Amino acid sequence: MADQLLHTLLDLFPTLKTLPTEDFVPPSLDPATGVQSKDVEIAAEINLSARIYLPPSADTTKKLPLLVYYHGGGFVFESAFSPLYHKHLNLLVAQSNVVAVSVNYRLAPDFPIPIAFEDSWRALKWTAEGEDEWINEFADLKRVYLGGDSAGGNIAHNIAMRVGSENPEGFNLQGMFLNCPYFGGVDPIGSETAEELKLKKRTEFFQNLWGFVCPSLRDRDEGWVNPGKDPKISGLGCAKVLVYVAGNDSLKARGWYYKEVLSNCGWKGEIECIEVAGEDHVFSVFAPDNQSGIDMIKKVASFINH
Repeated sequence: MADQLLHTLLDLFPTLKTLPTEDFVPPSLDPATGVQSKDVEIAAEINLSARIYLPPSADTTKKLPLLVYYHGGGFVFESAFSPLYHKHLNLLVAQSNVVAVSVNYRLAPDFPIPIAFEDSWRALKWTAEGEDEWINEFADLKRVYLGGDSAGGNIAHNIAMRVGSENPEGFNLQGMFLNCPYFGGVDPIGSETAEELKLKKRTEFFQNLWGFVCPSLRDRDEGWVNPGKDPKISGLGCAKVLVYVAGNDSLKARGWYYKEVLSNCGWKGEIECIEVAGEDHVFSVFAPDNQSGIDMIKKVASFINH
């Protein structure tokens, strides 16, 4: 089933060019950006780890915002150590001037949902507990942000919901950015009903993927899949949200719907949603050097630092 999903993914998203792999890129001092990285073990007993990034301007006398990032891949593919995400985080950290923790949560189907959420929450708590020297010396835990693309955007949202309900001590979650977030729902909305998307079968692919990553799923209107059906959505635990959607992405309607839901549910924060015409799913990750990817990373940097 996983192999079939991989080949379907390539057919539906030609911008991938090649199938996701399990290639590992070691941490490094990146010559293009000057960003340093290292790998840390969070919980050896469950193989939970992360990669921490430090920008070249890091200085112990002036602490920087902390970004906790969750990679995409449909809860099934990719890792924090893949070539794709290593490059993306190097660029993002250099532009945003943040300390970043890229979480390597466990993947379905071997570890079905909610394990990805539990791993991601544990990694956030570990970060706030001061277990790492770089975080202690360079990161400001009063300025914490979450970020993620696709499935990682879904994770970021659900972690922010847990922050709102549990109000954990040790850090202040100020905001989050979601890049083409992977949300769903029983009833099609917006562009999901377009004939072009039906022909591409992208919507069907995303709908079928939910049951693969979470066999216990009752329906796609559970709150962790469809925030619009979550009665506790107004308790989102941060004050500002930035959402990016891509004009050619079958998930773009879900990003706009997320903005509509947060704007009308009683949540007291501010949300901005930006659509980039002519681009495909998580374009800034697959093609970070094109102008759209560069512009998005600059916008995220401004969002975090202002």
